[in-house]
Amino acid sequence: MATSNTPISRLRQRFIDDMNLRKLSPQTQSGYIRAVKNLARYLDRSPYTASPEDLRRFQLQMVNEGVSRITLNATITALHFFFEVTLDRIGAIRLMSHVRVHRKLPVILSAEEVTRLIDAATSPKYKAALAVAYGAGLRISEIVALRVCDIDGQRKLLRVDEGKGGKDRFAMLSPDLLSLLRDWWRIARTQRLMLHGGWLFPGQNPINPLSTRQLSRGFHAAAKAAGLDKHVSMHSLRHAFATHLLEQNVDIRVIQVLLGHKRLETTALYSQVATRTLSEVKSPLDYLTLQPDV
Repeated sequence: MATSNTPISRLRQRFIDDMNLRKLSPQTQSGYIRAVKNLARYLDRSPYTASPEDLRRFQLQMVNEGVSRITLNATITALHFFFEVTLDRIGAIRLMSHVRVHRKLPVILSAEEVTRLIDAATSPKYKAALAVAYGAGLRISEIVALRVCDIDGQRKLLRVDEGKGGKDRFAMLSPDLLSLLRDWWRIARTQRLMLHGGWLFPGQNPINPLSTRQLSRGFHAAAKAAGLDKHVSMHSLRHAFATHLLEQNVDIRVIQVLLGHKRLETTALYSQVATRTLSEVKSPLDYLTLQPDV
C-alpha cells in the first residue's frame, strides 16, 4: 500500500493499476482520475492525506459551486474506489453521501421527425449509424464499437460486445436495417473505406473506429439539416426506439432486454412518454353517465 510520502506519480500509477485489474472502461477511468485530481486541487496537497472532514468539506464546496447532482454522485463513486480500493482506507469517505437525482422525462422524437433526421444524414455511413441507433436502440458507444462480424443477417441479430456495464447482448436487426447496412457495406468496400472484417463504422483511418464525438457531430448536423427545433442528442434515437415500441404494444420486459437495462424501473420511464399509449387509455370519467347542465 502507498505511504504518506509516496510521490503522487506512484500513487496515480497504483490507482490506474487497480482500475485496470477490474477492467474499468477507459471512460470510467478518465472520470475517476479527474475526480481525484479535483480533490487534490481543492486540498492543495496529495489526496492521500485527506481526512473524512476534508472530504465532507470538499463535497460541501461542490454543492455550493452548483455542481450537478449527477457529477456530484460520480465524484463520490470515484473517491469511494480511490480510498477504499487503492488506499485501503475503508470508511474514509463516510461523511460523504450520494444525493438523489431527479429523473427528467426525455424528449421524444416522432416517427416523422426520425425519418427526416435519418434522411438528412450527410453521408451513407452516418445514415446507417443513425439508423442503427433508432432501429436497434443502441447507445452511441455501442454503435461505434460494432464490427462487420457482429451482423448476423441470417438470425436478424446484432451482437453488442461489452455494452454498458461490460455486458454482452443481442439487439434486434430488422430487414430494413439489414438492407441499409448492406448498402453501406457495399459502398464502403467499393471505396476502400472499410477493412475486411473491420469496424462497421470506421474513422478517417479505417484501422480505427468512428469516434463518439464524430458521430455526435454527424447527428447534430443531420438534426440541423432536418429542421428539428427540439433539444436532442444521439441518445434521443434510443429513447424514440423504446417509446415507439411501447406504443406498438411490445411487452415492456422485451424492451428491457433489447435496451440492455438491468432494472425494469429504468425501462418503465418510457411509459410516461408513450403519448399514443396514454391517449388510448379510457378515463374512468368516460364510464359515468353525467347529467348535462340545463
